[in-house]
Amino acid sequence: MDVISEKIRDNYEQLTPQEKKLADFLLSHPDNLPLFNSTDLASTCEISKATISRLFKRLGYSSFKEARHVAQKERHQGTPFFNSQSSGALHNQHFEQEIKNLQYLQNTLTNETVDRAAEHIGNAKNVVVIGFRNSYPIAVHCRQQLVQIRSNVSLAPVSGQTVGEELANLSPDDLVILIGFRRRPTLIQPLIAQLKTLSIPTLLISDFSLRQQAKQVDVWIECPLESASSFNSYSAAMSLIALLANKTLDFCADDAQLHIDKVTAFYKALEEVDFS
Repeated sequence: MDVISEKIRDNYEQLTPQEKKLADFLLSHPDNLPLFNSTDLASTCEISKATISRLFKRLGYSSFKEARHVAQKERHQGTPFFNSQSSGALHNQHFEQEIKNLQYLQNTLTNETVDRAAEHIGNAKNVVVIGFRNSYPIAVHCRQQLVQIRSNVSLAPVSGQTVGEELANLSPDDLVILIGFRRRPTLIQPLIAQLKTLSIPTLLISDFSLRQQAKQVDVWIECPLESASSFNSYSAAMSLIALLANKTLDFCADDAQLHIDKVTAFYKALEEVDFS
């Protein structure tokens, strides 16, 4: 569980512009805090050492040194332990954190945001879903859900290719669903900027670390990734995909039913799916 990231997220709106520069860096590089001293961190973020001190005091730490010590401790505790003494504690902590993530998503995601996202998905001529690295399985699942209820849903890029070919022919009548969780490639930010330049509607699903870029997209939905162990949790993201698919189904019910009937006919003709 990344406690420092949670504290930053909870206090983000109260931070000064300089403090937000540091906060954005820490949220985008959650494992790097133990590796920096204050001089290196100030140089990397182009801020003063006094700004570093003020931010961590605002988060409840006596100093940067204390916060770095906490981050170092979390980093070591985050390593999975395969022994009987720790397995029970990790088991309970895992599910407690999963519940917290889902509750956070429920409390921060409004009906209006979900309806707006579903409207974009339902009305778009073409939908392109993009996700790299750990975001890729979420993107695959998103495409798989949507392709069952509407046509012209694709996953980009095709294996071994780049996104340029996939996006070159998109227009403002289309939609890009961009899934950009942390540990993402650096092209995400210029990709968001390019989509905005071309007026291509974009639905961004990410963790808090892309909050600044969220201002450039049509719809942004934040999904927490916090976990009780070293590995991020994507249960909230998968739950969100199910919600979006169901909302989209409701939005375009008649057209969706026609599409579902066609797909089901192919399932039966090809004997692809076991309906027993």
